[in-house]
Order: sequence, then structure tokens, then C-alpha cells
Amino acid sequence: MGHVAISEGESFDSLLRRFTKKVQTDGILSEARRREHFEPPSIKRKKKAAAKRRKSSRR
Repeated sequence: MGHVAISEGESFDSLLRRFTKKVQTDGILSEARRREHFEPPSIKRKKKAAAKRRKSSRR
């Protein structure tokens, strides 16, 4: 979990901005969205193969 300590004289808005940036860089939200619903291994393989096809078609 992201942890941000408040500095003396710091406004709540700047603290919130720092916290959201920290959460974004740590990848916490993307990880939570990824784990939101159970995904069977067969679906994971299909998604991985599709991503690989998309990536190779760009070249």
C-alpha cells in the first residue's frame, strides 16, 4: 500500500496529488483492476497470445 507522510504546512490538495502519483507509480490500481474478477488460466493464455499477436503485427 502506498504511504505518504504529510509535511508541515502542506495543503491537503498537494498531499492528495502526491498520494495519487505514488499509487500510480506503484501500480496499485492497475493490479486491483486486474484481480477484480477471477480469470481462468485458459483465458489468461488467450489474452497473452492475443497481445503477442498484436505486438508482432506492429513491427
